[in-house]
Amino acid sequence: MTALLVFLHLVAAVIWMGGMAFILFAMRPAAFALLQPPVRPQFMLATLQRFFPLVWLSIAVILISGLIIMLQVGFAQAPVGWHAMLGIGLVMMAVFAHIYFAPFRRARQAASRQDWPALGRALEQIHPLVVLNFTLGWIAIAVVLLWH
Repeated sequence: MTALLVFLHLVAAVIWMGGMAFILFAMRPAAFALLQPPVRPQFMLATLQRFFPLVWLSIAVILISGLIIMLQVGFAQAPVGWHAMLGIGLVMMAVFAHIYFAPFRRARQAASRQDWPALGRALEQIHPLVVLNFTLGWIAIAVVLLWH
């Protein structure tokens, strides 16, 4: 059972981290290089609309699997790196919730009004938060592997 939980935990983390890597280092730079407004922000929004449900699913799997594993081991017996990963993960989840319910919501509203400048501004608010979460994700990975 524990091996399955760890597998699910890792798959969900790979989906979330891999998606952020794709957005930051492939999709966004290519969109800025090749597409002009209003197509560029529409394309970026459409991509996020497809990716964000996967992030929500990943968050649920990460949270549930991680807590079950911690309960099996016992919070007091869990390595300190696990506790640090949990704390960082909760911050990442809060950052994503903010992304989803604030600038992403504004982006969807702007797109529905065909207000392309507002859509672009909302998407620009998302970018530094994705950079933050991507950085936190790597810190969480390093902490859990290196801090015993």
